[in-house]
Amino acid sequence: MTNKRHIAILGSTGSIGRQALDVVRQHKDMFEVELLTANNSSEKLIGQALEFNPGAVVICNGEKYQEVADVLQPQGIKVFAGMDSVCSLVEAEGIDIVLTALVGFSGLRPTVAAIKAGKIIALANKETLVAGGSVVMRLAEKYNAPILPVDSEHSAIFQCLLAAGDNDFTKIHLTASGGPFRTWEKSRIAEATRKEALQHPQWTMGAKITIDSATMMNKGFEMIEACWLFHTGPEKINIVIHPQSIIHSMVEFADGAVLAQLGHPDMREPIQFALSIPQRLSLDNRKLDFAELGSLTFEKPDIDRFPCLGLAFDAMRKGGNIPCAMNAANEAAVAAFLEDRIRFYDIPDIISKCTAETGFIAEPTLEDIIATNDEAFIRAKERCGIAIR
Repeated sequence: MTNKRHIAILGSTGSIGRQALDVVRQHKDMFEVELLTANNSSEKLIGQALEFNPGAVVICNGEKYQEVADVLQPQGIKVFAGMDSVCSLVEAEGIDIVLTALVGFSGLRPTVAAIKAGKIIALANKETLVAGGSVVMRLAEKYNAPILPVDSEHSAIFQCLLAAGDNDFTKIHLTASGGPFRTWEKSRIAEATRKEALQHPQWTMGAKITIDSATMMNKGFEMIEACWLFHTGPEKINIVIHPQSIIHSMVEFADGAVLAQLGHPDMREPIQFALSIPQRLSLDNRKLDFAELGSLTFEKPDIDRFPCLGLAFDAMRKGGNIPCAMNAANEAAVAAFLEDRIRFYDIPDIISKCTAETGFIAEPTLEDIIATNDEAFIRAKERCGIAIR
């Protein structure tokens, strides 16, 4: 790699964004940060900007604009506010790669803007493809904008397919940790608290994605994302519980051979691979010791205890705007659960009912996706009120 790659990090104060900056910190000769964005975390954004000196930052919460501007503008860093600014700035000519690490549906608009500008997309926001996969992938092809996966599972699949060359796969084995309730009885899961659901056994993530892991909706989202990224259908994706989270996913071929990508749970590895591809750079992380590992185990997922996984497969089979409605209802229900307004199994119940109420659109436009999201989110919020016990 002879020239620096110039990077925009959308959601730089979140878990993925912070780890991406650690990758940059380890390879300052190879990466240059051009844009950082945050929603509310003004103090963290200021600290990151003072360290990495981007050309611009965006604080999406306009009420915190002046706080950020007072510190950074004297340093020659341009400061903007609002999501419209994010969408505009990702189009800048000096940006090569846009890492989208925003939470939820909010990642769709700036990702679309970056795609239309022909940027390389390092995608860490799975909801972008869950909600608008058909629209996003059409635009990516039209504007010749590569989409590189950052999720550990999709990066693993991507790496296996690179190793396989032109050989077509017959099945993708998408691994899941099983979350904090993997061994719990259904009756105990029904009484799970927010604090218990946030205790992920392997990964350190934001609150929303951690709850999605506890319900296994996150794995359903990853199945949908894999369908779009690797041009396949849900019938070719097998979910397998792998509690150690060492095998990040596997790909099977016609001769029965299975390729896997392994590593200790550390999101910096797939982030770095997306930013540096095709090179593999050094990384200050824990390396595998197979004798120390001892054994790796696998289980089938239990749809009865984790119905969100089944809802995701159903939504993808139906297609159109239904996955978008499912995503919106999940976003509202998870937020309500994090506020202790509903119970754990209210989440799949609300998603199921809101998805069933959605008018089907077989080939949605971007406007259809936005409208479906808004309508399903409102319906889910209303049901969250009904579900209070």
